[in-house]
Amino acid sequence: MKEFRRKVLAAEEIINPSPEVLRALASHEEKVTVYGSLSYITQVRNRSAKFTYIVEDGVRLGVDQQGISRERALELVDQVHAYLKQKSVIRLDRQMGTHPDFRLHCRLYITAEYARIPLQWRLMLFEPENPDKEPDLMSIYVPEWPERIIFCHPEAGVTYILGTDYFGECKKSFLRMAMYVVKKRGWLGLHAGSKVLRVRDRNGQLKEVGFILFGLSGTGKTTLTMHDHGLTGEEGVVIRQDDVVMMDGRGYCYGTENGFYIKTEGLDESQLVLYRAATASGAVFENVKVLEDGRILFDDTGLTSNGRGVILRRDVLNTDGRIDLDKAHRLIFITRRNTIIPPVARLTAEQAAAYFMLGESIETSAGDPTRAGQSKREVGTNPFIIGPEEEEGNRLLEILRANPDMECYLLNTGSVGAGPGFPGEKITIAVSTHILREIARNSITWQTDPDWGYQVPLQVPGLDLDRYNPVTYYSPEVYRQLVEELRRERRQWLAKYRGLKPEIVAAIEPPGN
Repeated sequence: MKEFRRKVLAAEEIINPSPEVLRALASHEEKVTVYGSLSYITQVRNRSAKFTYIVEDGVRLGVDQQGISRERALELVDQVHAYLKQKSVIRLDRQMGTHPDFRLHCRLYITAEYARIPLQWRLMLFEPENPDKEPDLMSIYVPEWPERIIFCHPEAGVTYILGTDYFGECKKSFLRMAMYVVKKRGWLGLHAGSKVLRVRDRNGQLKEVGFILFGLSGTGKTTLTMHDHGLTGEEGVVIRQDDVVMMDGRGYCYGTENGFYIKTEGLDESQLVLYRAATASGAVFENVKVLEDGRILFDDTGLTSNGRGVILRRDVLNTDGRIDLDKAHRLIFITRRNTIIPPVARLTAEQAAAYFMLGESIETSAGDPTRAGQSKREVGTNPFIIGPEEEEGNRLLEILRANPDMECYLLNTGSVGAGPGFPGEKITIAVSTHILREIARNSITWQTDPDWGYQVPLQVPGLDLDRYNPVTYYSPEVYRQLVEELRRERRQWLAKYRGLKPEIVAAIEPPGN
């Protein structure tokens, strides 16, 4: 493993430069907005999932992961380190997490002409306690490399990022490695936002309910995580994390990051919390349309539909000094479907593990832009898992069974009833945030769905459910066909994970089977 984690010997090493120095180094690419924030344009504008590999060196790969041989990876390592001896390189040290039980020292090396990337990454994490100590995790980043390839050696705690200048690769490289670290502890690294809803329940008691929300980019995870749910006065929300949390066996969720990395497409004042932070001076944008006079056009997708921004915690309403969540009382699996999935369903522990494994969602431009808008599945809605994916689902089931106060829900942010000539009845942000608020209040009345066995709402205070009942949009024959097609797809997907516990697989079958 030492061969992968060798010391970087550069012609010039710029160690832990200040934000001012980083900005100066990146000034050749900079555009300043009317808010005083910074904006940059990249060559690569989405993650390079097809070019990402795990080094096959003592690590079992999952079904959906690509391996690279140790020999090929070392060949590239040798070439990279030889190249860096001629270059000016930035070294930046940051800390992931703030809890004594979860703090990881992260170190980035990157060629200096791409200073905009460490400028953004610096905002995402925390000051390290001792920047000169040996890092827990390390990424070596050469955006100008002629071949686009990313490979991670999880046991060595190092990732090489070559041939792409997309900031998301830097951010995710450390989170991917950190999730592997906690997996070895028996925890789960989850691609999920976290927040607290402080509400009065149906008995009038004021209580705090911890939520974690799973979802791939573009499904509404960030929007729902950042939303205030219309709560005012003594009721309210506290936003903890947007992207990745680490959950232990008690349901305690350790935060990872200080900043928030948001999609900007469609951002406007209807998403007040996000919009306010995105129009603050401390934000940094990537691939967002900025006019010559500095005006930002969030709705312009001419550059890409994957415009991004790093926003600061201090600019986000409803944050406090903590990034950890004491307990994940409610787990929300966000999906985006358009036919027969209801706006919300309440799940058993076994069903929750099954829907975690299914990870049903929609492909976005952040993942594979050639398939943007198409249906996709990703275990845990987490494309950064290392190792057999079924281990994650089995462990989640164990945690849920050990913590009966943790409830799980499937939340559809797409539509219901879509068919020829009709896109479906849209499930709006207002509807989804309303449902989450009532879940926290424990005010929803439920009934069992005869086809899937999960519970669907019979009554949600303040919401007209008739518009969102998928059964009413189809003939009985068409509805039955849609159910069987979806069940067949789900069976086929789960069959790939041979080590999955049988009760998880059985959870998608018709009730009583």
